[in-house]
Amino acid sequence: MAGQPYGMQAMLKEGHEMHDEPVMKNIVAAKELSNICRSSMGPNGLNKMVINHLDKLFITSDASTILRELEVQHPAAKLIVYASQAQEQEIGDGSNFVISFAGELLANAEGLLRDGLHTSEVADGYTRSAAKALDIIDTLVIPGSDKLDVRDRAAVAKRIRGSVSAKQQGLEDVLCPLIAEACVGVCPKNPVSFNVDNVRVVKIPGGGVSDSAVVRGMVLKRDTEGAVKRVEHAKVAVFAQGIDTHSTETKGTVLIQSAKELTDYSRSEEDKLGQLIQSVADSGASVVVAGAAIGEMAMHFIEKAGLMAIRIPSKFDLRRFCRAVGATALSTLGAPRADELGYATLLEVREVGGANVTVLSQSDDAASTATADGVAAAGISGGAVATVVLRASTSNLLDDVERAVDDGVNAYKALCRDARAVSAGGALEMEVARQLREFGGKQSGLEQYAIAKFADSLEVVPRTIAENSGLNATDVVAALTAAHAAGHATFGLDVTTGEPRDLARDHITDLHSSKWWALRLASDAAVTVLKVDQIIMAKQAGGPKPRAPGPMDDD
Repeated sequence: MAGQPYGMQAMLKEGHEMHDEPVMKNIVAAKELSNICRSSMGPNGLNKMVINHLDKLFITSDASTILRELEVQHPAAKLIVYASQAQEQEIGDGSNFVISFAGELLANAEGLLRDGLHTSEVADGYTRSAAKALDIIDTLVIPGSDKLDVRDRAAVAKRIRGSVSAKQQGLEDVLCPLIAEACVGVCPKNPVSFNVDNVRVVKIPGGGVSDSAVVRGMVLKRDTEGAVKRVEHAKVAVFAQGIDTHSTETKGTVLIQSAKELTDYSRSEEDKLGQLIQSVADSGASVVVAGAAIGEMAMHFIEKAGLMAIRIPSKFDLRRFCRAVGATALSTLGAPRADELGYATLLEVREVGGANVTVLSQSDDAASTATADGVAAAGISGGAVATVVLRASTSNLLDDVERAVDDGVNAYKALCRDARAVSAGGALEMEVARQLREFGGKQSGLEQYAIAKFADSLEVVPRTIAENSGLNATDVVAALTAAHAAGHATFGLDVTTGEPRDLARDHITDLHSSKWWALRLASDAAVTVLKVDQIIMAKQAGGPKPRAPGPMDDD
């Protein structure tokens, strides 16, 4: 019949999109994404000013933050973004390497495809190269680096130096000891079970980064509700809801015939609330924590009983507070049992940077002291939560320093699982590239060209670090190539002098697990993009798109 659709148009709903042979377009999208993040790599990486869909401004060089706020839409570029997110979840560092390396792999694959190689030949060559590169990485581990006491603060501070200096060069001497102190303080008996959520960060504007400190416990950016500002050896009762008189669930009618009946009715409600709060005080609790508002009448009785009152509106902070003191959050107002009470060595209000904050401090023997006082507090383990109090002059600097602290904490978590380290400053990439070229020269098939391009792609790391540091990238790569050809497998780029040397002598190393996973995820993402030969997009669900901002009519 004339005018009837046929082929793909007859099979899919109206409004679909189909793109044949999209490899080159996918490569272009991946290259653009790589170029965005590449200039932010290394200790001298440049910042990006990103304004998200909510008009919130971000000024950062952290690749994961940049990609999260950009909301990438291209399907091929999304694959690489997913790879970087997997790296962030697995290790917590190295997401920029995944983006940059995957983009460089696809950019070099473009030349091979234009020379006549088939996508399957390039993909097979990249797959073989990745497998060989992972084997080479295992041989380049720094001798003795696998033996690390994760409870030695000085040793930990040295090992996380590379991760922190990549984000905040020049501040690693201040931040690394703080991060090590916080992480070691909350490290469980089995270090593999270390939870990064147990290290919190509180940002208080003012002062300098050198004024930052670590608190064994929690720091709440709010004052207490009542007049009691300091309690030592406190037993803590935590309520998940507010503390106030509540209306009944069912509606009812109360007939009041005289002023005396009205007075008695109000007094009975007050007496009931007073009895509940007095029962909390009689249970031994000296601190009351509420997850919502505390009413005026309830506050009167709390003050009368001499209790400290703290309001924590965030349910996540309330959960962490319970973990820090070993308490159980109660859903109903009443006297808690002994095993539901928590224990805190010290709860006090301090003034930091002109603002009052509530500080929960736990001593090393908090658990034994709580037991002696008749409190179970099973969750306490010498202070199950530690807080890094960051100080800086601006909010943007605070945000950037917080990301450096997060990277350091994630590096500690990775060290607890696998303490092996490799050389930094592009040394690992240059040595893997050198050995891959030797491996590719021994191959007889067309894969040898893909292996050579894979080796060339690894040079993107020292080249980018040099460019971001204002050095001549060609001279730097040539010097590193000569050093590695001479047998100096641990030589990387010193961004201060521009010369190749062994950075491990200054305790600047990279995590073996970070490099291993980043190379694997980047190569897998690049191979997946190369193997796509058609993009078919169904019609998007939902109603019409919202109107663009502007006048409602032509007038």
